[in-house]
Amino acid sequence: MKLAIMQPYFLPYLGYWQLIKAADVFILFDDVQFIRHGWINRNRILKPEEGWQYILVPLQKHSRTALIKDIRAHPDSDWKEKILRQLEHYHYGPRTRAPYYGEVRALLEELFSTISTTSMVQINAHLMRGLCAYLDIKTRLKISSECGFDYSQVTDAGEWALNITQQMKGVQYINPMAGRHLFAPDKFRENGVELMFLDSRMDAYDQRRVFEPGLSLIDILMFTGREGTKKMLESCTLLPATAQPSGTTFSL
Repeated sequence: MKLAIMQPYFLPYLGYWQLIKAADVFILFDDVQFIRHGWINRNRILKPEEGWQYILVPLQKHSRTALIKDIRAHPDSDWKEKILRQLEHYHYGPRTRAPYYGEVRALLEELFSTISTTSMVQINAHLMRGLCAYLDIKTRLKISSECGFDYSQVTDAGEWALNITQQMKGVQYINPMAGRHLFAPDKFRENGVELMFLDSRMDAYDQRRVFEPGLSLIDILMFTGREGTKKMLESCTLLPATAQPSGTTFSL
């Protein structure tokens, strides 16, 4: 079994989806501290004229030491409606008119309408599972806090992945290339786990303006559609721990 692990991002960028697709099981790692101004409750899309803007889910107040699993969306926020309004320029904007706006809007409306929780982990998992189904990604998504993992043997940052992979009885762990400095390949090999890195190629696509890289997958869907996005998911290579990256890797 091939395993990958990431914190549960909100409508993440292409490289995140490439990592999901490369694994048999993808762990949404929510047992760690929530960091403000990260990607758990926000991401980026185009602005109507130039540059990019955030789409985000406002949060309930929480302690500075709160874990991701305890983070909640603000119950009085109209974030779903606001995000849909923010996307309207993809249809009406003369500089960002996107050919697949109608399909993407309908998909998001359906996914948003079936969210019945304020848990950010559950919201993100719901959106990911819906988008995986739409893009024919068969990977199983699991939430770490629901798996009962024992972290008592973890002593440094690079051991979280090995520890979880062993408990899941995985034989291969895949990580984004940007994080390779955190890992000790010999330790993985000694414990019977093959360490691999995903080298993502973030090709430019036509945004009808100067290209803005690293935006939410929603932007790619708007301009390339379901089939075009599925092709872009293939723009990556799995490399052994000793290899050097050959593509362009974004760390988001």
